[in-house]
Amino acid sequence: MRIAIVYNAVMGFGAPDEQDVLVQLHSVAAALSDMGHRVAETPCTLDLEDLKLRLESIRPDLVFNLVESLGGSGRLIYLVPALLDAMTLPYTGSSAAAIHLTSHKTMAKERMWAAGMPTPAWIGPFPEELPRIEYPAAAGPRPTADSVAANGGWIVKSLWEHASVGLDEASLQLCDTAADARRAMHARAAELGGSCFAESFVDGREFNLSLLAADGPPQVLPPAEIRFEGFPDGKPKIVGYRAKWQADSYEYQHTPRRFDFDPQDGKLIKRLRGLAADSWRVFGLRGYARVDFRVDAGGRPWILEINANPCLSPDAGFAAALAAAGTDYTTAIGRILGDASIHPSQSSGTLFSGGVNKTFPQ
Repeated sequence: MRIAIVYNAVMGFGAPDEQDVLVQLHSVAAALSDMGHRVAETPCTLDLEDLKLRLESIRPDLVFNLVESLGGSGRLIYLVPALLDAMTLPYTGSSAAAIHLTSHKTMAKERMWAAGMPTPAWIGPFPEELPRIEYPAAAGPRPTADSVAANGGWIVKSLWEHASVGLDEASLQLCDTAADARRAMHARAAELGGSCFAESFVDGREFNLSLLAADGPPQVLPPAEIRFEGFPDGKPKIVGYRAKWQADSYEYQHTPRRFDFDPQDGKLIKRLRGLAADSWRVFGLRGYARVDFRVDAGGRPWILEINANPCLSPDAGFAAALAAAGTDYTTAIGRILGDASIHPSQSSGTLFSGGVNKTFPQ
């Protein structure tokens, strides 16, 4: 099968989180080649007309979507799958709609809250604050700034950007009140991609759970906990930009990942796995995903965000979860292929990959 790997073009001097897409590209290309597929590496920019013409020239059977941003902006991530939908080209991963919804962090939180899924209270977004909609939510009253005023304070985050962009451990400060958070949102919006929001900070344990398409419900891979080892008093325990991308930093070296848990964590792990599977269903995810959690001092989990296209680099968390599950990387790429979205008008033929059959035009 001819597969075009579409990824966001990267300048040679890009930041570590931007350069990482090239590592993903080479790893995925090698896995596809090992499976006998022909690969066309296809970088893209804001010029979607050029991408459309190149794809029409390549005539791929399927697109492996690795786009994480366009023009350096995470808010444009959904445009490439939207183009592929318009071209009726099948592609891996979640739909344009699901990617847009999960990328807009407060819209995603609204959906979580409406579905009765626990997510920390929030303020914003700024500057395009949305009107409040009161849903009949199973979780009870919508969390408000007043209801969490006495808890761990507020953390200001980018509305759209991923990879902990803007969460600089050196300058991070928690806001004590909602009024302080609103002032911080005004001051920091420009450095956070132009839009931001404030979230109630959950001072506790951090987990992430990866999911992989399977024949039926998704496979929830082994939960990973990020440990904050040796963090001094007063230093916020967060996985910020340094912890993810700067290997020589204190934060990177003191936030190891673990997959082994004590028996007393059994109930919590079961709850986390259930919420991860619920996230896949509520947001209509496909292929692969990751759900990030914080767990408070009372053992209650809170969903921070849902990543519909987590990093596929061999040294990233998704690959580590695959290894913990005993699942080979190439096998996982095959299963992502097998769950590729097919446009409704494409109804004949068969696409086979990784043990999963899908319709595909002749």
